[in-house]
Amino acid sequence: MNIRKAKVEEIDVIMSVFKAARQFMLKTGNSRQWVDGYPSKELILSNIRDEGMYVCLSEDEEVAGVFYFKVEDDKTYAKIYDGEWLNDKPYGVVHRIASNGKRRGVGDACLQWCMEQCGNIRIDTHRDNIVMQNILIRNGYQQCGIIYVANGTERIAFQKFRLP
Repeated sequence: MNIRKAKVEEIDVIMSVFKAARQFMLKTGNSRQWVDGYPSKELILSNIRDEGMYVCLSEDEEVAGVFYFKVEDDKTYAKIYDGEWLNDKPYGVVHRIASNGKRRGVGDACLQWCMEQCGNIRIDTHRDNIVMQNILIRNGYQQCGIIYVANGTERIAFQKFRLP
């Protein structure tokens, strides 16, 4: 799977991937994450302009998945409850992994690519998102505790780092 930065002209395709992901979440018992139009088109356009939004292309160049990745301090990760981060070194953050549902392994490919870019990754997911929790565990991420996102809802925080 080829991964590259998203382009503004791909916004409609990217939003359709998020729509497919929301439908999948509903079918798999995750009805409380990504509600009220989240993620918005404005947020995704901002992510693209800030060069943090990526697309995963299938062999036939179709956008099979999308995700946000940047090496940055995420303010929602400043405080962690009921646990602790594995380390305090600089880290990459991954948000909004989504697939169009046509190809298996998109989440795994995203996480593996991110680990190649930065050997210390933090990510979070909703308690109801069992599918993502399983993907994270399968890829060697450790549950570290609970964080709270901007709207005040809790997320389970995970981290993985590669030893030098």
